[in-house]
Amino acid sequence: MTRAYNFSAGPATLPEAVLRQAQAEMLDWNGTGASIVELSHRGAEFMAVAAQAEADLRALMSIPDDYAVLFLAGGATTQQALIALNFASPGQVADYVVTGHWSKTAIRQVRPYVDVHVAASSEEPDGGFRSIPPRAQWQLSDDAAYVHITANETIHGVEFRDTPDVGAAPLFADFSSSIASEPVDVSKYGLIYAGAQKNLGPVGISVLVVRRDLLERAGQPRADIFTYASHAARDSMLNTPPTWNWYLLGLTVRWMLEQGGVEEFARRNAAKSALVYGAIDGSGGFYRNEVAPAVRSRMNIPFFLPDDTLTTRFLSESKAAGLLALKGHKAVGGLRASLYNAMPVEGAQALVDFMADFQRRNG
Repeated sequence: MTRAYNFSAGPATLPEAVLRQAQAEMLDWNGTGASIVELSHRGAEFMAVAAQAEADLRALMSIPDDYAVLFLAGGATTQQALIALNFASPGQVADYVVTGHWSKTAIRQVRPYVDVHVAASSEEPDGGFRSIPPRAQWQLSDDAAYVHITANETIHGVEFRDTPDVGAAPLFADFSSSIASEPVDVSKYGLIYAGAQKNLGPVGISVLVVRRDLLERAGQPRADIFTYASHAARDSMLNTPPTWNWYLLGLTVRWMLEQGGVEEFARRNAAKSALVYGAIDGSGGFYRNEVAPAVRSRMNIPFFLPDDTLTTRFLSESKAAGLLALKGHKAVGGLRASLYNAMPVEGAQALVDFMADFQRRNG
C-alpha cells in the first residue's frame, strides 16, 4: 500500500513508523498477551508507558523541573475554559490577544468566568486576520490574572515568531498547532497547552505544561475533576485517562526524539514552508497568501486561487494525485496545506510540483 500525503489540519498525519509499531503491538503489547487498550491504567505496565511519555516530552521540549506536565482527556477548547477556572478569581481581568479564529474561540470559553480584556486584536474590517499587532500597541491590564495568546492560528495561518514580553502577569499560550515544531523557551510561559492531534499524536488527548507555583492559585469554585492541581497530584490519573491516545502520543514523541528533536524539526519545517511559500509567491498571482510575511505560519498555509471553479478543480485533481485534505477551512475558504512534523519534506515537494503543473494547465 502507498500512503498518500495528508495535509489535514487535524486530526493530522501521523508518522508511518508510529502507525506500524502500533499495528504490530495491537493484539499483544510487550508480551503481556493483551492490547495496551486492555491493560489497567493503574497497572505497572501502563504506568511505565505514561512515565516514559512524560520523560520523553520533557526531554523533547526541555521542560524545566518546576513545571508540571499533564496529559488530559479532550481537546484544547476544554482547556481554554479550565484555565480561567483554575487561575483567575471570579470576575478577575484576563488579557487576550486576538490573532485569529482560535483566539476568539478561547475568549468565548472564558467569558462566563472572567472579565475578558482584549489587549490587542489584528482583526480586519472584513473579519480576516493577516498580521499580529505590534507588542508596543498592546494595552495590558495592571492586574490581569494572565495574558493569553494563540501561538499559531491553524485557520488563518498567522504565527508568533517570538515570545512576547508581557511583564509580571504569566503568559498562557495555545500551542495546539505548533508545539514541538521548533525550540521554545518554556520558562517564558506560565502555561502552555495543546491538543495532541497535530504534532503530538492522535485526537482525544491534550498536553498542559504549567509552572507549579501557579497550581497553588485558588481560582474559582469547581469540581475536583476540573482542578489541574488534583490531576498533577495524581500523575494525570485522577480518573481513567485515554490510554490508547496516551500510548500513541508517547510513540510519536519518542519518534521525534529519534529523528533529532525539535532542532531537526525546526529545520525541516522551515524547508517545507519555504517550498510552499516560494511556489505561491513565484506564481505571479495565480496563487496568493494574504498573511504578512513576517508572521506567516510554518505549520498551516492558507492560499487562494483566482476563482471558485479553479479551487474545486484543484481539490479534485490534487486528491487524485495522492495529496489529501487541501480544502481551506469554511471560515476562510480557499485552500490550506498543513505541514506538521510528520509531513516529510517530500510531501511538500510533491505539493509544489502539483501546484506548478496545475498552473501550467490552468493559468
